[in-house]
Parts: sequence; structure tokens; C-alpha cells
Amino acid sequence: MPTNSTTSAAWRRAEARLLAWFAAQGRRPAAFQRAAWRAWHEGRNGLVHAPTGTGKTLAAAGGPLIDAVLHPRSGLQLLWITPLRSLATDTAQHLNAAVQAMDLPWRVLRRTGDSGSAERARLRRGACELLVTTPESLALLLSYPDAKTRFAGLRGIVVDEWHELVGNKRGTLLQLGLTRLRHWLPELRTWGLSATLGNLDEALHALAGDGVLIGSRTKKRTIIETAVPASGERFPWAGHLGLSQLPRVLDAVLSVRSSLVFANTRSQAELWREALSSVWPEAPETLALHHGSIDPKLRFATEEGLRLGTLRCVVATSSLDLGVDFASVERVIQIGSPKSVARLLQRAGRSGHQPGMPSRILCVPTHLLELAEVSAARRALAEGHLEPRHPMRGCLDVLAQHLLTMALGGGFTADEAYAEITSSLAYAQLPRDRFDAVLAYLRTGGSALASYPEYQKLVETEGRYQVESGRIARMHRLSIGTITSDGSLQVRYMKGARLGSVEESFLSRLRPGDRFLFAGRHLELVRVRDMTAYVRAAPNRRGGVPRWMGGRLPLSGELSDELRRTLAGEDDSVEMRALAGLLDVQRRQSSIPGLDQTLCERTRTREGDYLFVFPFAGRLAHEGLAAVLAYRLARIQPGDYGYAVNDYGLTLTAARMPPLDADVMRQLLHPWGLRRDIRASVNLSELARRQFREIARVAGLVFNGYPAHGKTLRQLQASSGLLFDVLRRHDPAHPLLWQAEREVLDQQLDYSRLRACLLRVSRSQLLWRETKRLSPLAFPLWVERLRGGIANDDWKTRVERMLATLEAGADA
Repeated sequence: MPTNSTTSAAWRRAEARLLAWFAAQGRRPAAFQRAAWRAWHEGRNGLVHAPTGTGKTLAAAGGPLIDAVLHPRSGLQLLWITPLRSLATDTAQHLNAAVQAMDLPWRVLRRTGDSGSAERARLRRGACELLVTTPESLALLLSYPDAKTRFAGLRGIVVDEWHELVGNKRGTLLQLGLTRLRHWLPELRTWGLSATLGNLDEALHALAGDGVLIGSRTKKRTIIETAVPASGERFPWAGHLGLSQLPRVLDAVLSVRSSLVFANTRSQAELWREALSSVWPEAPETLALHHGSIDPKLRFATEEGLRLGTLRCVVATSSLDLGVDFASVERVIQIGSPKSVARLLQRAGRSGHQPGMPSRILCVPTHLLELAEVSAARRALAEGHLEPRHPMRGCLDVLAQHLLTMALGGGFTADEAYAEITSSLAYAQLPRDRFDAVLAYLRTGGSALASYPEYQKLVETEGRYQVESGRIARMHRLSIGTITSDGSLQVRYMKGARLGSVEESFLSRLRPGDRFLFAGRHLELVRVRDMTAYVRAAPNRRGGVPRWMGGRLPLSGELSDELRRTLAGEDDSVEMRALAGLLDVQRRQSSIPGLDQTLCERTRTREGDYLFVFPFAGRLAHEGLAAVLAYRLARIQPGDYGYAVNDYGLTLTAARMPPLDADVMRQLLHPWGLRRDIRASVNLSELARRQFREIARVAGLVFNGYPAHGKTLRQLQASSGLLFDVLRRHDPAHPLLWQAEREVLDQQLDYSRLRACLLRVSRSQLLWRETKRLSPLAFPLWVERLRGGIANDDWKTRVERMLATLEAGADA
């Protein structure tokens, strides 16, 4: 810990170099930046939270750089962790500029999955003082026997965009890596940067334990506008408003120098880039596409175009959400609802990405009710309500991976490893018997796999665990990380240029000669060989669009709560005025639920009976609730109950429903026996089997294959499915089976949110309405239910016919 006062003459002289650089640019450091520098000098950990574009990078970098002037030395001194490879280059350039301004002899390197062999070789020789890397690359560095020596001179770590990591397994893996480094270096300082978090204390605790929160007093102005549809429709359905707004979007893009158009999925981004290109009045090369499945070289070219100001518009996904600084971007456009307040703020911050400049975002609804979501998000933002991102707890697959890393990086004893790992927030409550079960799995494979040497990864010698097999070491290093996806194939032109990767589940449905849209290009499949799809440019513009894992984003808890307040209260925003006709019909035909009310509707049609329930708890919670309600209804009256959900509610349908009223619905919606009924109502075993495939990959139970010889999705499914069945039958207490079932409940069914929803519903007033026709809130659920049952053309005809009937009867 430094003992000199932060006001010492030496500190002031060193700080003067940084202040002079600010002054040369016509700027002065903000109070929060200087506070962070002083806290670093005092040896403290911390989390800097400030709006995008206010200077968080220099707040975290200033302290280490001033410290380096006071105490010069060579070798690796500062680790800068970034969640995205695309951020690494930009971050390294910014940090190198600050290093040069301070006249420090520091070398700045980046080490990510995209790094070349020369960069990796320089790093292995220790040829840098500042390393910009990712959580996965840090874990890889920790897996070498000389890791402790290599990091011996490390003074501090900065984790950029911590909010993007804290709530997922990548953040858990990073917590374990930081714990390893702090075990070796107790004086190590750990800092994080975040712009959009609602649980700062918990996030700081997960990152660094004790520390200081430092925030900016500057409240960056965010201007949220909406492309309100011109039509006066009163019965919304998902997706039908999207591309009809193309002229509005084009006008908005062309009215400024440079724009980012955000879509929520990669498929939607491909479609919007294609739609814009069909009406684009300028040079084609000024319109680009950016998402995570596009080849890194193509993504980098797009990022350079934004930096240089040569691109007028880029259609992107979350691949450009984070802190890449594009000063030329003047406007951000969001297609559809952002589904969370934090995401809206993050994306808006891509414009005006300079101190003092406001952020501007134009929201383009794809569903009429998304107007209310935008209004709710604006209110939540004004009141400072951001979503928390809670750290994951006790992930046994990540633990298994990290224990192998520790064994390769010098070895460990069980007691030492348990004490070290449980010092992290992610594993603070980990029981010793569960830790021992994971250790036993790594040592023997478990009771069911003990006869197979490939599953015996750890060797114990006099109480110390290590890896002796070079093959196991190579396979582990190739598998490090927690990012899993559907098996993907590389997409290349016949002449060799690489375009990116598409998931195997899409390409497996194509035959040679079939056409599809990818990376903004119309392609024709020639052949698939060795995990590579070879393509040529298609002669026409027909073809499908790939679908990737991830699907639709669910509505966040904070935004759904604000949405209920917005619908129930007096809101005179432009969005709610546009919804006045819809809300008026809803009031007359049924009701609009208040904050302490839950609306249930029953509607009889020629197709059968429909039950609609509107908890406004988000799609994932509604999936679980619909299954539970179908199970509970079947106990009253056996029958086949189908269901559909959206972010606002759910519908169940049957040829004939049992007798229902408010009292019966209150019993059906009670939280009593929820976990028991979930287990009975969903095929938990099959859901766990699917989840097990991802867990098995992370834990090293299934190997993805060597580069250029990866396993197909079918092979991975077969391997993991066989292992799942073997373990269920012969080792039912295996820790990875427990993990699979827990993830199904927590993630796929959002059990905690579902339970909170039912507790709220049980305490609220239940509004029971028998409606003669579908209400505006019920209609989109009817559409969702219909969508999965009939062909696309018939579906559109049925929807349009019902829409005309409902509009005709709306004023009756």
C-alpha cells in the first residue's frame, strides 16, 4: 500500500504530465476522474460508474500511469480486461495515446482470440507493460506453469464494461481468474468501469470485494424520440409495423452525417440492412452491416469506416453496444423495443460519445404496444431506474473448468483451492461436499465414467492435484471459455474470402443451389465440406435469412413494472397519445389493469375457448406460468390445453374450458406448490438434456474438436445426450446433472421472476372479464397461438380477416 500522501510533491509532479495532456486538448479532468486517480494511489479497489462518453477510461488509467511515473519498472504491470474482442484494438489505441502523453516507456499489447502468432509470441516473452485482453484469454494465460512468474510484477487490473460481464458465466470465470491473481498478489488493485447498472454495491463486491464507488456528477442528457406509426390501428400484432417504417428510418439516417441502426437480433439486422440497401440513394459502400457472426476482418473494416466518418449508416446488433468511441455518429435508431432501460441507455450513448454532448435515439416500433414500452423506458430513465445484473452463483461447470486451469498453472491442494475459490462472491456459499464432488468428477469422471481414462483429468500426488497428460492440457486450452452456441460452420466464397459463420441448424436445411442472405450479401450454397459452407454470389435477391440462437429478447423486470405503471396511469407522452384509440377499445371491451390489479379474460370463439392472463412479467416467466396453468387446469378438467405467450401475458386454449370465475382463477394463480407443479408440467428431463450440452462443453466433459476439425452439432448432441443418459441412470448425483436442472429453472423458466409474479398476483385484485370478442391486449396472443399452427400464407389471411372483424366491431 502506498504510504505517501496523495498531495505529495512527487504525486503532483507526476500528475502534472497527465494534466498537461488534458490541457493540450483544451480539456480539464472531471472531478470523478481525479477522485479515481487518488483512490488508486491510496491502494484502493473501486468501481467507476458514469454515463457513456464522460471519460471512464482515463479515470481508470490515470492512476496506474501516474503511479508508473513515480515507480518506474519494466514488465507486465497493468491488465485491462474487455468483454469484446472488437473493443480491444480501440481500447489499446486510446491507452497507448495516454502512455505516450505521459512519456512512459510502456509497451501496449492486445491478446484476444483474434491475435496473431507474432503478438502471442511477444506476450510469451513478457514484452509489454500494459496488456489488453478478454476474460477467456486471461484464463488461458493462467493455465501455463509459469503463470505466477509472468504476473509477478502486476500492479493492477481494470475490467471495462463490467456490467456486460457481471451477470453471466463469463463474469463468473473472470471472478475466479481475479481471485487466483489476488491469491498470488494480495496488494493487487482491482477496478471496474460501468455505465448502466442498477446494483452497484453488489457489482463492486463481485469484482473486488471491498472498494470505493466513484460516480460522475454529470448527468448526460438522453433524448428519446419515437417514429409514431401514421395508422390508427387499434389491434396490434408482432412484427407488422417494422419495415413499413422504412421511409421514416431512411429520412432519419440521411438527415445526419452518420447513424447506427440497432436491431435486437442478427436476423433482423440482416433484413434491415437489405431493406435499406434497396432504397439507398448514395454509394453502396457507405451502408454497412455489423454483427458477431461476421468475419472479424469485415467487422474491423466497418469499425474503421465509422471512425474515419466514411460510412453514413451501419446496421448492427449488440456487437456495437459497448464502448467503442465513434465520434462521427450523430444519431442512433433502435428497431423495436430495446426491452430494457439499460440497453436503451447504452445504445443511445453510441451517439454524442463525447463529454458534454447529448445522446439521441429514435425508437421504431415493430408492434403497436411497443409505443408504451418506449414511453415507460423514458420515465424509468428519468427516475434513474436501471436493471440490476446479479452475479451468477455456484456454477459447477465453470468451477470444473477453472480447477483444470489451476492444475495446469502450477497445481493446487484441495483445501487451498476451496479457500481461494470461496473467497469470491460467485462461490462464497459453495458447500464443501459440492466442491469435493466436482473435484472427484475431474479426478475419476464420477462413478459412471471411472473406467474411461479420458475422463480422469487430474492426478493427485501427495495431496496436490495436477494434469500430467499433454493431450488433456491441449484439449482444455482449446476449450477455455463459457460462450457456447449452436454448432456453426464457416462461410467462404469458392475463391477463399471468409464471410463469417452461420449456425449448422440453418445450413443443414439448405441444399446446393439454395440461396440465403448473410453479411449483407446474397449467396448461393455450392457445397458443405469440413465444417465449411462454400458459396458464390447469387444471381438474384431471393433467399432466406439465417436464424441464430438467442431468439427474442425478454422484457426486463424494471421495464415491465414501469410499463404497468404507464398503462395504468395518466401519461401524456406522444406515444401514449398514439395509443389512445387502442386503450379506449380495451377499456370498453374489457379493462386496463391498474398497478395492484391482474386482468384475466375469457373469450369463446368458433375455434374453442380462450383464457387470457396479463401479468406483464416478461416472456420467460410467462412460458413457465402457462405450462403450470395448463397442468392445473387439467387437474380440474382433463383435456388438451395449448398455449402461447408474449411479454405482456399468456393465453391458454381448449375445445372447452372448465367452469372459471375470479375465485377459481385466484386458486389457479396461487404460488403454493409452484416448484412441484413446474416439475410436473414441463418435461424437465428433456429441458435439462438440452441444457446439459452447454454445461458439458464448459466443464470439459464434451470436446468441441480441434481447429478446422470441429465436431458437428449432431455429433455434439449425440455425445452429450449419451453422457446425460448414462449419468442419469448410473450416477444420478453427478454435480453436472444438478447444474443442468438448476439452469433450466433459473434461466429457461425464470423461476425467481415467476414466483415473484405469482406472489404479486396473489396479493392483487383480480379483474375477471368475459369478452364477446378478442380485446386489443388479447389479439396479439391469438396471433402468436395461430402462428405456430398453420402455413404462413394461411396465417396472414386468417390474421387479416380477424383484424377486419375486430376493427368493424370495435365501436359497437
